[in-house]
Amino acid sequence: MTDTPTQLFIGGAWVDAADGATMPVDDPATGEILCHVADAGPKDAKLAEDAAVQAQEEWARTAPRVRSEILRRAYEIIIERTDELAHLMTSEMGKPLAEARGEVAYAAEFFRWFSEEAVRIDGGLATLPDGRNRMLLSRRPVGPCLLITPWNFPLAMGTRKIGPAVAAGCTMVLKPAPQTPLSSLALAAILKEAGLPDGVLNVVTTSRAGEVCEPLLRGGRIRKLSFTGSTAVGQLLLAQSAEAVVRTSMELGGNAPFVVFEDADLDKAVNGAMVAKMRNMGEACTAANRFFVHRSVAEEFGRRLAERMGALVVGPGTRDGVDVGPLIDRRGRAKVEELVADAVERGAQVLVGGRTPEGPGSFYPPTVLADVDPGSRLMDTEIFGPVAAILTFDDEDEVIRRANDTPWGLVGYVFTEGLDRALRVSERLEVGMVGLNTGLVSNPAAPFGGVKQSGLGREGGRVGIDEFLEYQYLAVPVS
Repeated sequence: MTDTPTQLFIGGAWVDAADGATMPVDDPATGEILCHVADAGPKDAKLAEDAAVQAQEEWARTAPRVRSEILRRAYEIIIERTDELAHLMTSEMGKPLAEARGEVAYAAEFFRWFSEEAVRIDGGLATLPDGRNRMLLSRRPVGPCLLITPWNFPLAMGTRKIGPAVAAGCTMVLKPAPQTPLSSLALAAILKEAGLPDGVLNVVTTSRAGEVCEPLLRGGRIRKLSFTGSTAVGQLLLAQSAEAVVRTSMELGGNAPFVVFEDADLDKAVNGAMVAKMRNMGEACTAANRFFVHRSVAEEFGRRLAERMGALVVGPGTRDGVDVGPLIDRRGRAKVEELVADAVERGAQVLVGGRTPEGPGSFYPPTVLADVDPGSRLMDTEIFGPVAAILTFDDEDEVIRRANDTPWGLVGYVFTEGLDRALRVSERLEVGMVGLNTGLVSNPAAPFGGVKQSGLGREGGRVGIDEFLEYQYLAVPVS
């Protein structure tokens, strides 16, 4: 912790908040304060914006290969410091070290991917149909960006946004979640070490998000907003972005259906459920929220899943052998407790878990509920905890209707051994991504994003850089 920056990063320098304010960073496993970091206000946000705007023109002219090599060097540094970054992440947000190391590798991969995309930004030349003009197309950086990242994947959500912005030639103001600022500050230090010019990336840690972000969005100099977080906050940011017509991309909430048909391989289904539900203690927008299991296999699936969930070891993420760390804070745990209590009151059967342990930290046990009433609150609320809620269904049309009966549409999971059914159901699900006989869909090389109230645009994949580029059309007369 002693080597981790705790100040704001503005114009390539580490500085205190203008008013000297700081905010605590807590360890969710103990509730104790790890350290204090600078707590930015509107003046600091303005300075960060000034730095990004001032650096934009020169950065946009930087050769794509130079941008590529900076990202590649940053990738290599992250990989070299895997253990250090994993311990830092576990300290501030709780996930077990093995999972934190996996996130470090995932995060680094975005820099490697976009280092390769930086040199592949294309354009085009064509003669227009009337034959009088040639059409010359070029792609240009959209301009200074505001990037807002969540606490659940603090390193990877940073690289998933910073990577394409750097590759495209955009400058940035990054506002990380107040619960997990340390991973973002460490990332800024790595990029500076990798050779990123001053002012290209600016990091403002703050507990005053509204005071910091709203003036930037309404001011007209920030030209792009990339946000990952709740749908409610995303809707507010979209409204604030409208005044200056800021281009936006949104990765918002999810309510993922996990559908197990009667012909599913139950070993695959249970393995997939463990990944889709328990990654990051269930604190993921991609987490399976509603388990729709065919009535003929529901009892067996529930029994197997409860056995697997009940065998997981709960404890501080830094401890050897721990499978499940704490939730982010007591408020997050209280939400899970309330959702489980509501389901049980409506008749759900607790197959395993369901009781909050005594002692410090914000721990909650892996929990499986069967016979869940469709009217339970956890059916239309993102659980964000280690709770699997099982409902039964009888036919395909029924389960598709119920799976789609939600304002969200980020990801869905389908388990069946029938190819025709697999394709048919996947096509009918109103989601941006489908895990077919797998519980893991996230990959830097694939476009990540949803439909309906789960967001706008895509991150990652070949299209991820498009969010940070504009087309310019030049009409050239034919001689």
